[in-house]
Amino acid sequence: MSAGLLSASHRHRLGAFARPQRRPATARWWVREAAIMGTRIRAELWAADDRLAEVALSAVMAEMHRIDAAMSPHKPDSELSRINREAGEHPVPLSDEMYALVEQALSWSERSGGAFDISYAAVGRLYDYRSGRRPDEARLARAREAVGWQHLELDARQRTLRFARPGMCIDLGGFAKGHAVDGAVAHLQRLGIEHAMVAAGGDSRVIGDRHGRPWTVAIRHPRHEGAPAAVLPLQDVSISTSGDYERYFIDADGVRHHHLIDPASGRSPDQVHSVTVMAPDGLTSEALSKCVFVMGVERGLALVEAQTGADAVVVDAQGRLHVSAGLQGAGAALDEKQAVVV
Repeated sequence: MSAGLLSASHRHRLGAFARPQRRPATARWWVREAAIMGTRIRAELWAADDRLAEVALSAVMAEMHRIDAAMSPHKPDSELSRINREAGEHPVPLSDEMYALVEQALSWSERSGGAFDISYAAVGRLYDYRSGRRPDEARLARAREAVGWQHLELDARQRTLRFARPGMCIDLGGFAKGHAVDGAVAHLQRLGIEHAMVAAGGDSRVIGDRHGRPWTVAIRHPRHEGAPAAVLPLQDVSISTSGDYERYFIDADGVRHHHLIDPASGRSPDQVHSVTVMAPDGLTSEALSKCVFVMGVERGLALVEAQTGADAVVVDAQGRLHVSAGLQGAGAALDEKQAVVV
């Protein structure tokens, strides 16, 4: 697919033919950035006055801090850390939000045949990307015994979670940022914001259009910096990119180890370099991008096409571009200079 192509059936969502709208003369765009959840958070929105803009931007950042405080595996007082400390010994009561997220995670595990599995953390935590260290085979094999979503016992009546295998732990990194973006967007919509983008690292969601035109989003090429793999017009949609080029190291044998882990093998998949998914919400787009990365092109795109309102762009290990059925077809080329890079 060349840059900026989309099918006619998806133009209503991707916004290829959105008509420019008049803006109030006193309104303008507002931007705020911060480092939260171990990544860059960016909020950009259209507001009629500085008071509304301040309230809206502050709400976005507050939501990011809230999710980080509850779901960070690095904060000892987070709900996630409490679960990991106690769920191997007894059922742990969950907040309504955490219960819903674990329930969603198990649903994605089932749909993906285990490609998405929050219990991968037992092996994921063994890799040190800063120092470039990976676990030896014996240690990896022992940790893999603690991986398996079927052994996460979620009790719907008691609203508790228990780990049925020794050494189990969970990590919500597969969709926590997408969930945080969804929460931030919900705050903006309650405040009456109609044009905005909220991004947390590789996970973004846009509301309405920008300057009367669709938001132009460039999908970063995983191996050619400055040359996007594709450029798409987006409107009222979420987009998530998972790639092997952000957190990684290359070992002495020339093997690339990145932060996206196949739960079954405990190793980094090597069939694709990057996956970008568009979906109605951020949790779905982020979870799907992780699924496709582990499943590979054929099985991954089949899963995407089975989800309502989802599409994907995949760059495989040979640098070839693959797209889901909804993105096949012709469209207008877009101005890459105005694009937001994901």
